[in-house]
Amino acid sequence: MNLLLVIIAIIAVVLLVTGGFVQSLNFLLWVGIVLAIIAIIVFLARVITGRRSL
Repeated sequence: MNLLLVIIAIIAVVLLVTGGFVQSLNFLLWVGIVLAIIAIIVFLARVITGRRSL
C-alpha cells in the first residue's frame, strides 16, 4: 500500500512540473499513444501467430 502512495506522489509531482508545458506535451502525448498502439499490435501479432521473429 505504501508503494502505491509513493507512485501516486511521484506521478503528482511530475504532473505539477509538466503542467506548464501542456501545449508542447500534447503532441508528445499523441506520439506516445500511437507508439503504444503499434507496440500492442506487434505484441498481439507475435502471440497469435506464435512466431518470435517479428
